[in-house]
Amino acid sequence: MDRRYLTTPIYYASGEPHIGHAYTTILADALARFFRQEGHDVLFLTGTDEHGQKIQEEAARREVAPLELCDQMAERFKAAWHDLDICFDRFIRTTEAEHVRVVEAFLQRLLSRGHLYEGSYKGWYCVPDERYWTEKDLGPGQTCPDCGRPVREIEESNWFFRMSAFQDDLVRHIEANPDWIVPEVRRNEILGFLQKPLGDLSISRPKSRLQWGITLPFAQDHVAYVWVDALINYFTASGALPSDPAADDPGWEDTAASWWPADLHLIGKDILTTHAVYWPTLLMGVGLPLPRQILAHGWWVVGDTKMSKSLGNVVDPLQLREEFGTDALRWYLLREMPTGQDASYTPERFLTRYEELANVLGNLASRVLSMTMKYRGGVVPSAPGSGLDGAIGVTLDRVEEAVAAYRVHDALGAAMDLARDANGYVEEREPWAQAKDESRAEELDETLASLARVLVVLTALFQPVCPDRMGELASRLGLAGVPTLAEALEVDISGNEVAKGSPLFPRKDR
Repeated sequence: MDRRYLTTPIYYASGEPHIGHAYTTILADALARFFRQEGHDVLFLTGTDEHGQKIQEEAARREVAPLELCDQMAERFKAAWHDLDICFDRFIRTTEAEHVRVVEAFLQRLLSRGHLYEGSYKGWYCVPDERYWTEKDLGPGQTCPDCGRPVREIEESNWFFRMSAFQDDLVRHIEANPDWIVPEVRRNEILGFLQKPLGDLSISRPKSRLQWGITLPFAQDHVAYVWVDALINYFTASGALPSDPAADDPGWEDTAASWWPADLHLIGKDILTTHAVYWPTLLMGVGLPLPRQILAHGWWVVGDTKMSKSLGNVVDPLQLREEFGTDALRWYLLREMPTGQDASYTPERFLTRYEELANVLGNLASRVLSMTMKYRGGVVPSAPGSGLDGAIGVTLDRVEEAVAAYRVHDALGAAMDLARDANGYVEEREPWAQAKDESRAEELDETLASLARVLVVLTALFQPVCPDRMGELASRLGLAGVPTLAEALEVDISGNEVAKGSPLFPRKDR
């Protein structure tokens, strides 16, 4: 069976889950569900990033131990993902003993291969982003160019990774694999970045400044830079453990039995450089295969401003869920943002997308089930039910093409278009008129069977984004669960007893 290993970033355990976290993780969840429908064996990874100065300082502010803070926040992320119906296969925490062993072996291997050296560094440091900046990079008033918050000038001894030695190899890899970074605009950004000489990467922090981290196995007075520690999580979660952690040049247990390399890293565009430059060069340094693809999505913005905890303009996804339901939130996030581009959140756009669910899909389900109850005693007629087969075939082709290109918004648009086609079929066939004429009984049976058949297909098409409501619709159609797409095309529901129930997506007043 074909396998797919896809990952989200692991989220800092210093703040609450927000809509940016939710979008990335729901997108990964929807892709994982599409892949499973296609028959793939899937490993879907998410988790929390639990080391670094930001964690240490936030724990001190709350007057708790760093691990206690991380324990609390990991549970909050897990609870949020449960509430948002996100079915991850592995939730990794970078404080896990297994991950610590892998990081130690990874760094030891870099050292033994001559890719690390000790040196000094002087520069400006942003604690929230855990990044150094040069003087020319800084924003107005000596602020971080990414988050706009003040930076600190620091001079200290660090261990460095000879990242510059792998610049040419990385450029060759990107040029030889045009789809390695998608969308194309992000690929071009990285190639532009790599036109300048690549510096070496500081991979440690002295314990005199930062205690909360993984100790370097060869330098007990330093901890690993949090970004290096965090990136290695993808390899840890693959199951490829060090074969001899105590060796000078530790190897790995049979990586063929693990899930490595990852098939898809899903990230926000703000962390593209770390994933498309730092991470692949580190992997080259230890002699491991690179991930097969990186998808960098856009930002959620309010007006013209990126959502940011520091600006106080983030939207709480759990509040939206409370009012509209989990599936409506998932639908909005994946339908509204074209994968790879920015999208603007407004309450009006949320309601517009919700009404699409209520007025098109929900209305179709209500009409079909009501007419089946009224005209055929709640039993799906035994008839060919082929009236919408042409529209179904076109839709499946569109969805398959869109999912293969990670254009989830287009896949969902195609699914909703099929629901619109089915509503149009109702108007065209006028089953209420067919029901008044006994000589048209076979026509009515064909109409109702065709509509029931399309509802079965729609449960499969919408399940990756609306798993709860599609499970409910499948139950009302007399099915034991939501079928895969292949099953939906083959299942015979003639004779099934249906139930109307309350609206799948109750209408909301504007």
